[in-house]
Amino acid sequence: MLVFKLLIMRKKQSTNFANEQFLFQVCELNSAIAMISGRWKSQIVYSISQGNHRFHLLQQELPNISEAVLARQLKELENHAILLKQEIPNTVPVGIQYVLTNKGWDLVPILESLCNWGKLYSEGKEISARIISEI
Repeated sequence: MLVFKLLIMRKKQSTNFANEQFLFQVCELNSAIAMISGRWKSQIVYSISQGNHRFHLLQQELPNISEAVLARQLKELENHAILLKQEIPNTVPVGIQYVLTNKGWDLVPILESLCNWGKLYSEGKEISARIISEI
């Protein structure tokens, strides 16, 4: 479904359409990255996993994100079934909270690993190359 939605946004005759189609067929990694790409998505998922389930709490946690961008990123994460928007019962006006699906919870340790990887190299871990010998 994700591949279909992404491909619909492009003209079918475009090079971008053909490239996306090829990459999504080659490896699911490309599809996964497309789902979480966007400046704020990974931080939104992580923030929700830490208990910031409400829109205003996410705004407080991420003060530099605009309201429009936060709403759009939440909608995209919802479209990818990473989170769900739920009404909070017995609230006036009706309150909304965001909860991670199992797909979203499965993503959290991956995001934490990526964060640790980034931190390791930003703190100066030496970079070297491994030479793969031909047999």
